[in-house]
Amino acid sequence: MHVVCVYVHVKPEHREEFIRATLENGKGTIQEPGNLRFDILQSADDPNRFLLYEVYRDEAGMKAHKETAHYATWRATVEPWMAAPRQGVAYRSLFPKSDSQWATRH
Repeated sequence: MHVVCVYVHVKPEHREEFIRATLENGKGTIQEPGNLRFDILQSADDPNRFLLYEVYRDEAGMKAHKETAHYATWRATVEPWMAAPRQGVAYRSLFPKSDSQWATRH
């Protein structure tokens, strides 16, 4: 599994727009064959900070995601709304191990 946590800090005046755009990106992402999970989390302490928790079968699935139209639209749309550049951190999954344990239920 290939796991990426993307940390995003959004300008307060664009928070609701960011949420709408990110929900659309997430809906497209979970339809990708290489994606197993896409969670959108908002900080309980700072409503302008978000964590996108993404799980792909492998690195190829993640790379394919970055080639999709919905991702390109999201990236271009939200980039000017960020208070700081987004930060993606890759992780290796130790548990769960199987695709079925990760899969987002449609």
